[in-house]
Amino acid sequence: MTNTHRPALLLTGHITPHPPLEAQLMAAFDCHVLADEADPAAFIAREGSRYPVLVTSGKNGANAELIASLKGLKAIAHFGVGYDNVDVAAASKQGVVVSNTPDVLNDCVADLAMGLLIDTVRGLSASERFVRRGDWLKGNFRLTSRVSGKKLGIAGLGRIGRTIAKRASGFDMDIRYYSRNPVAGVTFQHEKSLVELAKWCDVLMVVVSGGPATKHLVSAEVIEALGPQSFLVNVSRGSVVDEEALIRALKDKQIAGAGLDVFADEPRVPAALMEFDNVVLLPHMASGTHETRKAMGDLVFANVQSFFETGKLVTPVPA
Repeated sequence: MTNTHRPALLLTGHITPHPPLEAQLMAAFDCHVLADEADPAAFIAREGSRYPVLVTSGKNGANAELIASLKGLKAIAHFGVGYDNVDVAAASKQGVVVSNTPDVLNDCVADLAMGLLIDTVRGLSASERFVRRGDWLKGNFRLTSRVSGKKLGIAGLGRIGRTIAKRASGFDMDIRYYSRNPVAGVTFQHEKSLVELAKWCDVLMVVVSGGPATKHLVSAEVIEALGPQSFLVNVSRGSVVDEEALIRALKDKQIAGAGLDVFADEPRVPAALMEFDNVVLLPHMASGTHETRKAMGDLVFANVQSFFETGKLVTPVPA
């Protein structure tokens, strides 16, 4: 039975990254989870027009077809800073505004990015496996590379990229970056070509947004430009890196190693990547702390509440 006294809110799916948010939304609004329907299309045809706000997350986005089918839709509140699985262009065309959760995850993503960089370059995970296997009894672990003073190339100097650069500066790293346009207010050198940045750096840190515009931005040419002494670290989206080209480069020892928190077809990780001891594999956990997930949930709730009360979102994304 629907509750006519509370604003109607539709969730594309259960908010598995932060269940307390779902409970909070359920308590405050007349919520329905579309994924629970045996026939979502039939439900939308029957009830879809009564939902002005849709809540999505990384697992359950909102494509053009879904947006068009929700005739009463006015706003989408997305749980996550990246919103490449929400068709913002289609939403804008329909007069629907979209919000995300920027800034609140900058620190935790940057912390993990630096940890992943250090692990990849110094071989921490590999050396831990070395000890567990009992191989230390047979001889010492291989020498690794120094982190401090290395040249760090950052692909994407947005909020998170700048936070990573701040931490890397503490390691006396020389920093340059690649973006479509120079970023105002920073002193780091801007490289117009990602290939040139890859040629220059010891570690290429990828922090760009996902989506069609950046698919395979880190191409075979970019990976080859890194060279056999340099490393790739990706904390953005798996689609940004050409995984097949990366696997070939690792097999041919064209690069020194890689640290990956994201993959093209999550949670399915290519078996070939698991064979390399110089590759660190993480389960897309950069924002996965109690503090950050709570802050993200609070911001989604604030966006929904603000829209119902004022018709405006707290953190709208560019249309």
